[in-house]
Amino acid sequence: MTTQTGQTGQSGKVALVTGAGSGVGRAAALALLGDGYRVVLAGRRAEPLQAVAQAAGAGDRALVVSADVTQEASVAQLFGRCVQAFGRLDVLFNNAGSGAPGVLLEELTLAQWQQVVDVNLTGMFLCVREAFRVMKAQDPRGGRIINNGSISAYAPRPNSIPYTATKHAVGGLTKSAALDGRKYDIAVGQIDIGNASTVMTARMQEGVPQANGELGVEPVMDVDIVGQSVRYMASLPLDANVLFHTVMATKMPYIGRG
Repeated sequence: MTTQTGQTGQSGKVALVTGAGSGVGRAAALALLGDGYRVVLAGRRAEPLQAVAQAAGAGDRALVVSADVTQEASVAQLFGRCVQAFGRLDVLFNNAGSGAPGVLLEELTLAQWQQVVDVNLTGMFLCVREAFRVMKAQDPRGGRIINNGSISAYAPRPNSIPYTATKHAVGGLTKSAALDGRKYDIAVGQIDIGNASTVMTARMQEGVPQANGELGVEPVMDVDIVGQSVRYMASLPLDANVLFHTVMATKMPYIGRG
């Protein structure tokens, strides 16, 4: 998967991936590094990020930065480190996300609700805002932002109100940012993922609640397919944009969740 700088058309471009230490973020970071990007690997814990950098064998094309997307100062520092190290930012994969325990709606605590909102919505906004500030000021101007939505941006699962509400909100954030980014040559799109095989989705193969109240085993797909999708979206020229891209396990419940 490793590609040395100078061997692809994306050589020299700079990407920043939040939540890059595992799952979808890891797959996307490896795909971008494999395509010749210089990549900032961001997450709360440095150890998994270092492991991704080592797996890619990318050398100084990978920069590990510990960051908390819910904290304004931490996000500003993250993007500052990116510009300091690589001089610009071409692609942001706005991936960091969180869920709440699958409890009954009436038993969900305010703290559980707020934690998901802080990561999935406020954190995504803070990263979009900082990316705008960098991309509009750099030369050549502009860049691309890819927000991680979800199938849950369209169809909820049982007992998922904070996650579903925030992922619906991400759709509005994406549309609004896509409109506001036009004047700066910033293209903004969203990838909506269904049942990529990660630690978080391991439970799918053991049985998860369905809309009819039963437990059902659900199919999953290789998470590397998501990495390929992010790489494709990132590769487009700035005069073209994938506004919404859905990639999912073919036989998973989606329409009607059945």
